[in-house]
Amino acid sequence: MKTALLTIATALLLLAAPAMAQFSMVPAPLAEGAPVVSEAETTQDYKKDFARHIYKSYPMRIYRGKLPPLLYSVMMTETQIDAQGVVIDVSIRRPPAAKEVAPWVVQLIKRAGPFPAPAKMGLSTISEIWLVDKSGNFQLDTLTEGQR
Repeated sequence: MKTALLTIATALLLLAAPAMAQFSMVPAPLAEGAPVVSEAETTQDYKKDFARHIYKSYPMRIYRGKLPPLLYSVMMTETQIDAQGVVIDVSIRRPPAAKEVAPWVVQLIKRAGPFPAPAKMGLSTISEIWLVDKSGNFQLDTLTEGQR
């Protein structure tokens, strides 16, 4: 009986491991150099610049097309960015069900900086919903292509 339980537990861990492995390493962002200055005058407009910068930084992780009906994880972050586009802080406003996704997303944001400078706004706080597939690919709610 004990051996059967261990076998079942091991099988469950092996099934979960491939998905969790996708979130063990944060890729290096591809966007380099000083980003452009944002012309956004409102937080809603700046959100698009923020999302485009994330997409430009991690094109290999963007889920192309409509997302599947069941997502691996959904979470909301809040990112404070100074007038030069430097990330001051990233906090989790809605934690994901898959705990390994939260630190991965926070590091994605931090490594993607600096962001386009919100020159017309100064300090800015951006809330974003991350829609994450089990493959480790994602879309941001601001630029999502929808769901099947």
